[in-house]
Amino acid sequence: MSTTAVLEKEIHTLDEATVRFCGDSGDGMQLAGTQFTNTSALMGNDIATFPDFPAEIRAPQGTLAGVSGFQVHFSSTDIYTPGDTVDALVAMNPAALATNLGDLRTGGILIVNSDAFEAKGLDQAGYETNPLEDGTLKSYRLHKVAMTKLTRAAVEGLDMSQKEKDRCRNFFAMGLVFWLYDRPLEPTLRYIEDKFGKKPEIAQANTAALKAGYHYGETVEAINTQFHVPKAKLTPGKYTSIVGNTALAYGLMTAARLSNKRLFLGAYPITPASSILEELARHKNFDVLTFQAEDEIAAMTATIGAAFAGAMAVTASSGPGIALKGEGIGLAIMTELPMIVINVQRGGPSTGLPTKTEQADLFQAIFGRNGECPMPVIAACSPADCFDVAQEAWRIAVRYMVPVMLLTDGYIANGSEPWRIPKYADLKKIEITHPGRPSNGDTFLAYRRDERLARPWAIPGTPGLEHRIGGLEKQDITGNVSYDPANHQHMVNLRAEKVARVANDIPPQKIDGPASGDLLVLSWGGTYGACATAVHNLQAKGKAVSHCHLRWVNPLPKDLGDIMKRFKKVLIPELNLGQLRTIIRAIYLIDAIGLNKVQGKPFSVAEVANKMEAVLRGDLSSTEAPPEMSDLEAPVKAILEKVSHGG
Repeated sequence: MSTTAVLEKEIHTLDEATVRFCGDSGDGMQLAGTQFTNTSALMGNDIATFPDFPAEIRAPQGTLAGVSGFQVHFSSTDIYTPGDTVDALVAMNPAALATNLGDLRTGGILIVNSDAFEAKGLDQAGYETNPLEDGTLKSYRLHKVAMTKLTRAAVEGLDMSQKEKDRCRNFFAMGLVFWLYDRPLEPTLRYIEDKFGKKPEIAQANTAALKAGYHYGETVEAINTQFHVPKAKLTPGKYTSIVGNTALAYGLMTAARLSNKRLFLGAYPITPASSILEELARHKNFDVLTFQAEDEIAAMTATIGAAFAGAMAVTASSGPGIALKGEGIGLAIMTELPMIVINVQRGGPSTGLPTKTEQADLFQAIFGRNGECPMPVIAACSPADCFDVAQEAWRIAVRYMVPVMLLTDGYIANGSEPWRIPKYADLKKIEITHPGRPSNGDTFLAYRRDERLARPWAIPGTPGLEHRIGGLEKQDITGNVSYDPANHQHMVNLRAEKVARVANDIPPQKIDGPASGDLLVLSWGGTYGACATAVHNLQAKGKAVSHCHLRWVNPLPKDLGDIMKRFKKVLIPELNLGQLRTIIRAIYLIDAIGLNKVQGKPFSVAEVANKMEAVLRGDLSSTEAPPEMSDLEAPVKAILEKVSHGG
């Protein structure tokens, strides 16, 4: 039996690196990226990820529309984004190369499965010649690896079909990149045992492919450098890598415990919110009741029923589902019942871009119901922040007896980062008081209010607390149905004032940077990371710039107006056409400047930084991010040019 010697290779230490796995939707790129992420988290790196799913469920294999990707940014310092450019790109087929090459930095590492670059695959991706042979990749450190053949050799002799053996290619690619960035195999080996332990052939094949990829990196002469990223200096504590929707589910369960309530989720599956329902359904042992309704309307009305019955009631959807829930949300506002309505935003309108991210539902969240129908709106800024936002949303819902809209987006929902697991004893209780039976024969008044204008949360079946509830206008205090014009005006004003008073519970805004200066970057939602990093970069250059991030977007913080007045200019980056900017201009009469992008992708740090520098120079010629044609390889450009010319 022959053995292959391990070659002595250089080891370079890096502060950070960004890796992207990409291939066909069936190539297991999400699994490869997730395992690389989890291993990097266990090694103590700070991480930020960006999974990218194809919009079509079953796009034809090998086509541009079927490409799936997973980007991991890992670092020895604090990071807030999954990275602007890619240091190492793994492309499993020509389509993956065509759609992702533009993000690889010049001189970056390019690892391709050379076995996939045959005539059919090249044609599907729009290549007229083989890019591995025609010199178009000379700007990169290209490594042509026959992954299919090497994987088949690694699993030879196992009682599996050829198709099953070929599915192990992602583990080969994983092993090679694990070696390249000095990641241990043990966490993934444990995953294989846990996942496939009852299918020994599959477990053995994946293990063999993983180790074969790792040993290939050790022994092949063409790859002569290995990279090491030291652990980050994180706040001491127990950490785990957490995905946004998982953190949101955990936050909801925690809020239920903190308020001594049963958690009810009424939902209809929709991308990218479905995994909230799936995660909560796994935790019935924590007194969680999940209801997969037949449609979005049923999910919303069931949630209203759960709130009426005294449960912590939640519904989760995306923009199209929120549209269907609109009338039901109005009913929840009219009845003044506490609940959380989650919108995991995606590209729209209509079905739009189901697997891509956007921030274009802000108008829908604040204004998207009939009549004068205000509700508080809170937005998470990162995957881990979803845990805290869920609790804050519920705290406000029960304090003010009002439904709260909670916004995340596809980027936050599917992305992951290290999360410092809190101690339960350090979390604030959420106090809830239900009225008891009136004494001395007093009549229960369902709409008598406290200092927050919240009405009592009466539990059905409690003797003496019988009251009317429904979608018709109520008489103040009594709750009787009323058609009186003056009462309707009074109740409309009262419900609006109740939402406005939520601002009393919003802490003063934090400003990252000087309290006054040349430019304030105002952000909300998932743009936080790119904005924070861009501001830090310009501060390091001596620029008088600061950053203010909004968690509550309705009502806005009480001190926001004074903050903005202390800066010469205000820039608002949004993944929409300027929705928060419109609101800020209307309320504060400040001529805020927009940076707007609706491409199904988050901002890069460079996009925000470039716009900031342009604003500081006085260049206000455009409020939009430039089209990112540079990130499309020649075949895609050719296709788009052909279409634009009527070809």
